[in-house]
Amino acid sequence: MVRLNRIYTRTGDEGTTGLSDGSRIAKTDVRMQAIGDVDEANSAIGVAIAALTDEALIAQLTRVQNDLFDLGADLATPGDDYEPGAMTLRIVSAQVARIEAEIDALNEHVPPLTSFVLPGGAAASLHLARAIVRRAERSAVALAPHANTQALVYLNRLSDFLFVACRHVNLNAGGDVLWVAGANR
Repeated sequence: MVRLNRIYTRTGDEGTTGLSDGSRIAKTDVRMQAIGDVDEANSAIGVAIAALTDEALIAQLTRVQNDLFDLGADLATPGDDYEPGAMTLRIVSAQVARIEAEIDALNEHVPPLTSFVLPGGAAASLHLARAIVRRAERSAVALAPHANTQALVYLNRLSDFLFVACRHVNLNAGGDVLWVAGANR
């Protein structure tokens, strides 16, 4: 599906970029903002993976990275037909269902929250990835109604997954860093 012989093409030198259907849009277009934010989220997840040792969680996050490439392709495919095809990648409900099942499985092993969690501890890089995913979701929602609903749902669930993954990592490294309301007054 992908073949890159040359990395630079010079086609974007004047501020436009190509979409999957061959059309061109400004690099400042809201669609490109969403695609770029998804790419940044994927990169942040890669940084988080590099710091992890939990092989099961690494496998889950690697699946997420592949899903995010699918999601980027989905966002780069204009139009209102959100059915996947031989040459059209779309996020589908099965991907959302899988990540929901992974959230539930991870959440079974962490204690209920008694406070808000500060983004820190052993899971700090995952917390950063979660925050970037939330930005990517906001950018993708700006495309609605011209975005695949399943892609938007996936991004929403992904931030939940990353939050629970943070709690899982921190639990195995001494616990969450908890917010203490008014502690510095």
